[in-house]
Amino acid sequence: MSDKLIKNTGLPLWKTLRIYASIAIGISFYVVAWTIFLIPNHIVGGGVVGLSSVIYIVTNEAIPVGASNLVINAVLLCFGIYHLGKRFAVNNIFGIIVTSFWFMLFQEWLAIQDIPALIQLGNAVKGGLDPAVCAIIGGVMSGIGIGIVLSNGGNSGGSDVVALILNKYYNVSLGSVIMVADALVIFSSIIIPGNSITEIVYGFLVLLAYTFTIDYVVDGRKQTYKILIFSKKNDELAEVIGNKIKRGVTFLNGTGWYSKQNIKILMVVVHRTEKVQLMHFVKSIDPEAFMTVEKTEGVFGKNFDAIKK
Repeated sequence: MSDKLIKNTGLPLWKTLRIYASIAIGISFYVVAWTIFLIPNHIVGGGVVGLSSVIYIVTNEAIPVGASNLVINAVLLCFGIYHLGKRFAVNNIFGIIVTSFWFMLFQEWLAIQDIPALIQLGNAVKGGLDPAVCAIIGGVMSGIGIGIVLSNGGNSGGSDVVALILNKYYNVSLGSVIMVADALVIFSSIIIPGNSITEIVYGFLVLLAYTFTIDYVVDGRKQTYKILIFSKKNDELAEVIGNKIKRGVTFLNGTGWYSKQNIKILMVVVHRTEKVQLMHFVKSIDPEAFMTVEKTEGVFGKNFDAIKK
């Protein structure tokens, strides 16, 4: 996933621009979540942005989040280049710069306070929404944003870099790695004047919502299903599945307990996006077919995920 942009260097210009535009949009979701819902409530959800937020609040807003985010990520960038290659720097630098830019832009807008929509939203958050609700909204919204970024082969720097490095060498969840890497940053928010254990709990609430959403956005599209089909027209179904969906089919031998007859059981593994199409094919060919659908933890091999160390 993280190598998508690297591998697609031969894409037409408009597709490349679309990918980078998607990354920029995803980062904007992430930044708005922090700027509107988290930072005003002194809630820190982890990562370099979380650390930058702590610095921003402790220094009485003297050091902008965008500025410290840029400096800290420059250091992490060196590690990313070493493990992921020089080409990785292009995507990483883009994400870091865009993240810092959005923070500077959005925080400046809020400081000027001449945009009615943002003023109303800010007042609603500060005066009407419970901090726990802000933590959940901020976590989900930032998770959607970073999920879009990662799905397009980019990243916003910070703990995402650590997650991508580990994900390159091991079969680990991106969200789980980010959760571990961000925990210490959440605990560091205790140094913010007025913060207590409550804000730390809110920080972990953000982290849970954030990582769950990332895994759903990134891995949800790759979710695989093992489907067993019991039909008298399995040969015809196998032809359609192989030619239309382009998935391999395996026949298993079975014996019906009631009928005492030997039967063929068709087994196929498909992605989530192919599941509905397959079920429509089965229904149109044999409305009386019996199917079982089982969600799998992962499928590795040709046309699916690669086996990593």
